[in-house]
Amino acid sequence: MHKIPVTVITGFLGSGKTTAIRHLLQNNQGRRIAVLVNEFGEIGIDGELLRDCQVCDDEENASSNIVELTNGCLCCTVQEEFLPTMQELLKRREQIDCILIETSGLALPKPLIQAFRWPEIRTGATVDGVVAVVDCEAVASGSFVGDIDALMAQRQADASLDHETPIEELFEDQLACADMVLLTKVDRVDISTHKKVQSWLQQELRPSVKIVPCKGGEINPEVLLGFNAAVEDNLENRPSHHDAEEEHEHDDGINSTYFIADREFDPETLTKKLQLLVQQEEIYRIKGFVAVPKKPMRMVLQAVGDRIEYFYDRPWQPAELRQTKLVFIGREIDRDRIAAIIS
Repeated sequence: MHKIPVTVITGFLGSGKTTAIRHLLQNNQGRRIAVLVNEFGEIGIDGELLRDCQVCDDEENASSNIVELTNGCLCCTVQEEFLPTMQELLKRREQIDCILIETSGLALPKPLIQAFRWPEIRTGATVDGVVAVVDCEAVASGSFVGDIDALMAQRQADASLDHETPIEELFEDQLACADMVLLTKVDRVDISTHKKVQSWLQQELRPSVKIVPCKGGEINPEVLLGFNAAVEDNLENRPSHHDAEEEHEHDDGINSTYFIADREFDPETLTKKLQLLVQQEEIYRIKGFVAVPKKPMRMVLQAVGDRIEYFYDRPWQPAELRQTKLVFIGREIDRDRIAAIIS
């Protein structure tokens, strides 16, 4: 029997992974695609966004083809959660053309890919390719990797510099494992900045890895699928910071919490409160759904640092509670402090 090709979509918090996958599902060109979403936190926002993209014929198909893995970072829970989920999907091998795995922004790609060497998975699936999604605007602004001009100058002057934070180290590990980089939000920077970011990224990648600019997650499925890389057999050529470690550790200070309220919020008022919150707390990412007064549509809110965006994705369902649900990811953030500012 054939092996199911699996594409791993990795990338930092807020880079646009879910948006790209949602577009891919809506333009699947007849492919039967299953999606595994590794949520970070107790509330599954990304999985719900994908289920609501109205590709599957019915709710049952959406639930079986889009699976949320919420018991922790995927590279840390490979055996406990990922293995049994993959085994269940492989039982439906003839009904699935390919699988997408959206890792959390904190996941290291290599421990996940190594799982495809296990006998329980190896005969039924192969890692077709790894796509790293990178936010061009965030990199240019220095949100996660520092000032782009200064970083390029330091790297050129002294290749032995070692001043990386855990987040930068994770970012580099994701790039090291990639077969392609999807550079998102290029429309939010000028041409000169775009070129600087792309030039810096190319220095961090293996020579064969291409960078594909992307706006709004719009990318042809033929670009993201069909690498035929069999990545699990080629990990030795993708060196990372953690290769010499038997086990890796995440930064224990990073955590997630949530805010749920049976009330509506004015978008502009809520945005100002969230911007104030980001100034007071070390928050990396905010995502969720908001009930807006006199609006029949559900509002999707996404934030990286102090950059907050929102759009309306679908009408509230008749039996659905008009709740506001937000997930916060950051360092040592506290639910009570968040609720006090938002409420």
